[in-house]
Amino acid sequence: MTWTDEGAQRLAAGLTGLRAAVADLRLPLDLAGAEQDRRAAAALVDHLDDYLVPRVRQLGAPLLAVVGGSTGAGKSTLVNSLVGAQVTPAGVLRPTTRSPVLVHHPDDAAWFTTDRVLPRLPRVTGPDAVGRALRLAPDTSVPRGVALLDAPDIDSVVVENRELGEELLGAADLWVFVTTAARYADAVPWDLLAAAARRRAVVAMVLNRVDPGAEDAVRSHLGSMLTEHGLADTRLFTVPESRLVDGLLPPAATVELSGWLRRVAGDAVARQEVVRRTVQGAVDDVVARAPALAAAADAQVAHVARLREVALDAYRDAARAVETATQDGTMLRGEVLARWQEFVGTGELFRAIESTVSTWRDRASAFLRGRPAPEPVADAIGHGLVDLVQDAADRAADHTYATWRADPAGSRLVDGLRLSRSSADLRERISAEVRAWQAGVMDLVSTEGADKRMTARVLSFGVNGLGAALMVAIFASTGGLTTAEVGVAGGTAVLAQRLLEAVFGDDAVRRLTRTAQEDLAARMTRLLDDEAHRFTTGLDALDLGTRSGEAVRLAAQQVALAAPGGTPEREPEPATRWDEPVVEVPAEEPGGLRGWWRRLWQV
Repeated sequence: MTWTDEGAQRLAAGLTGLRAAVADLRLPLDLAGAEQDRRAAAALVDHLDDYLVPRVRQLGAPLLAVVGGSTGAGKSTLVNSLVGAQVTPAGVLRPTTRSPVLVHHPDDAAWFTTDRVLPRLPRVTGPDAVGRALRLAPDTSVPRGVALLDAPDIDSVVVENRELGEELLGAADLWVFVTTAARYADAVPWDLLAAAARRRAVVAMVLNRVDPGAEDAVRSHLGSMLTEHGLADTRLFTVPESRLVDGLLPPAATVELSGWLRRVAGDAVARQEVVRRTVQGAVDDVVARAPALAAAADAQVAHVARLREVALDAYRDAARAVETATQDGTMLRGEVLARWQEFVGTGELFRAIESTVSTWRDRASAFLRGRPAPEPVADAIGHGLVDLVQDAADRAADHTYATWRADPAGSRLVDGLRLSRSSADLRERISAEVRAWQAGVMDLVSTEGADKRMTARVLSFGVNGLGAALMVAIFASTGGLTTAEVGVAGGTAVLAQRLLEAVFGDDAVRRLTRTAQEDLAARMTRLLDDEAHRFTTGLDALDLGTRSGEAVRLAAQQVALAAPGGTPEREPEPATRWDEPVVEVPAEEPGGLRGWWRRLWQV
């Protein structure tokens, strides 16, 4: 795997694009596993911000060796002993390290005083820093090219400290895990070490406070555990149980670890290869994690679509029910039928219209003189329509609400909202639309009768009377009526139809009926669509991008293509394993990754 400036820039651009795509993910619905997906997305963004993007942009920056481990493992004491000074607080109180302490050579300060790494942690100096801040501690005892970061306990009783400790480990070029002979088998460290194995990170494990005579047995068992967890190439150091002098371990206790860190820091090739290995492993890891996040985003989009379809289907069904009821004779019942019969009488007008064409107008006009006004017919139709639409809307609201409530994700969206019934003002809005529709029907009749040849005919019956007849004709079919109602309602519909045809002609009546039907259907559909929006507005507010999952996949593909050499075919085998003796490597050892690996782990 080779690195060039151009290749590094291309990889940094790809990682930045992936970071943006993941940061844009919206996972608001409480689907199964959604909380884990949110944490995974946040962790991926943090890892890209804290380590991967800044490291790829500045491959020559000093190594960051994060010293982490369990409570009471002696991390701070170990860091102080490596430096030879009290740079980070150590003691019996837990948690001891309340803020992470980064110890570096003064000449390397420029790399750490900015937000190049861990940008969300403010930089502070002095011994009194607490909370989420990165305390910088320059010291000439630290070799140039490497910095030690004393992290909070990964199993701290303080949640914020525990999360911060895990975050810092994700920003490491080199992980230095500190544990003890009594606690190396604890579960929490191994969860984080599993992440290290997944990233193929460079890991050194320090077994602290080992009793004399127990070193071989403990190393053997710990080594077996490392192998089982995919960390066979982890470098293992032991620090014997020792008496502290001025709070520090004697130099002999840390000489092996100290010498190794100094040699790594002093070997430019070794530093570069540590960075390359850690970066490549981290790149492969984020690329491997991206599809699961993309799938989580797709699941959110699909679930929102299902919830939306439930609402839209319910209100589409309501609109179809209203349209059917206004065409199948259902409206020609009860009050509407009674008022129409009062208006037209018991059939005399029907017989008049059936008479010869030459005398129909005189007979019909004579019949209608003194008959009741048509307004009660229109009023009855209006009331019937309002009840019809209100009932359909209530049923749609009840069905949608019940379905959403039965869905864990949908339930959260309707909690505390009055959505099980229609809007409080819906009846008023339906009434207003029905009145507007009826006024439109009257305008149709008036406009159609404006022709001079028809004016006399229209005046004979009156615009309101013909308008009432047209409304009745719209409900002309007898479907949906009981046997007893069919004859009466059917005759009523025919009467209205014949009356209109006598005035306007067949073609005009068909056109008027179709226009009025379409206008009524459009108005009622708009009302029901507005009611559906009470549900779908909540879905729109989730602001889910329908292609966010695809954006993550494409960004991950770009990162994979930009990674120098792609994923290595196989990991290099270390020359020495945890249970093999250290062997010095001749100076003339050939270069390359295998040569570096030998130099790094054998020194």
